Amino acid sequence: MRKIKKKKVIQPEVNIGVIGHVDHGKTSVVRALTNEWTDKHSEEIKRGITIKLGYADASFYYCEKSKKYNTKETCEDGRTGKLVRKVSFVDCPGHESLMAVMMSGASLMDGALLIIAANEKCPQPQTIEHLSALEIAGIKNIVIVQNKIDLVSKEEALKNYEEIKQFVKGTIAEKAPIIPFAAHYNANVSELIEALEKTIPTPKRDTKKPFRMLIARSFDINKPSSKIDNLKGGVIGGSIIQGVVKEGEEIEIAPGMQQGGKYKNLVTKVASLSIKDGFIKEAKPGGLVAIGTTLDPSLTKGDNLIGNTVGKPGTLPPVRNDVTVEYHLLKQVVGLGEVKNITAGEVLVINGGTLTTVGVVKKADSKKAFIELKKPLCIETGEKVGISRKGTTRWCLIGYGIVIE
Repeated sequence: MRKIKKKKVIQPEVNIGVIGHVDHGKTSVVRALTNEWTDKHSEEIKRGITIKLGYADASFYYCEKSKKYNTKETCEDGRTGKLVRKVSFVDCPGHESLMAVMMSGASLMDGALLIIAANEKCPQPQTIEHLSALEIAGIKNIVIVQNKIDLVSKEEALKNYEEIKQFVKGTIAEKAPIIPFAAHYNANVSELIEALEKTIPTPKRDTKKPFRMLIARSFDINKPSSKIDNLKGGVIGGSIIQGVVKEGEEIEIAPGMQQGGKYKNLVTKVASLSIKDGFIKEAKPGGLVAIGTTLDPSLTKGDNLIGNTVGKPGTLPPVRNDVTVEYHLLKQVVGLGEVKNITAGEVLVINGGTLTTVGVVKKADSKKAFIELKKPLCIETGEKVGISRKGTTRWCLIGYGIVIE
């Protein structure tokens, strides 16, 4: 019997965020590039919007004869394309009430696709807010997708293009390429991939740094009524931001779970490592990695551990119940107008890594604020946190803070 050759499981090299105003076609653009629909949560399907972070991987191939990029291994002439790179797309919610989830996604991105619909005036409220989030996160490698180009005339498309150019002038996205796109027809897929290849390089990874991962999902893979002997440990999913982790190694999760009114770190073992295409023995930065653990699955079910940080025992940043930040505010925000300084007594939403928590300002001046957190944050001194303030109808991103103690 002839042996069937196993296909090598390749981990994605880079995480590309997909952001923009609600209903501008983010998930459709991801599907055009990956042939995968990232809205899988039942509520997402029912409401037709992205609620949680969605992930989808794509392999980019280059066809020598046509000099075009493709997402399929076989070119139009039947030849095998050259594998250029495997990437992972992080599909972020655009709806205003889900801005905190988008901020969590920004902490996992190496670059971003900013989706802007050609059939609406630019900019829309969340387009402004999401671009501000990219600036706060320091994400400079951006490609703009002028989507829904099939729904407008040539004149309308050119007018929208000029609106986009005017909108990004003086921002982090000023020099970003703008690619016309029709997601439902897969139009300009090659041109978009080429722009991604030229604009968003794979970052240099230091594999000697201590392993660290941000948890974006956690779940129980056991089916109801499974026998005790067949139960598998809880699974945590997220992106590795530095270092590597191997099957069988011990890991620590912080701030962990609340026990007796206090949060306690969790220590467990790596039972398995997997990506979309299969199991791997060692994981590095890039793409969504699922870590099977020896934890009781009740601890990980229903995304219980979102916002936690994972590392080797003794290497994680301190867990903070309060933070002092040096804050930097935007001048104007849609829904708030002019942004005023932070004051003692006000309630803010704080985003650090993939954690979203509420904070009460205990002390503040024109530059610094001391904030008591409802949920503790595992974060290094010098790292950034997103800061949001309650507007008339929603929480609005107003700036960022650098943790100083």
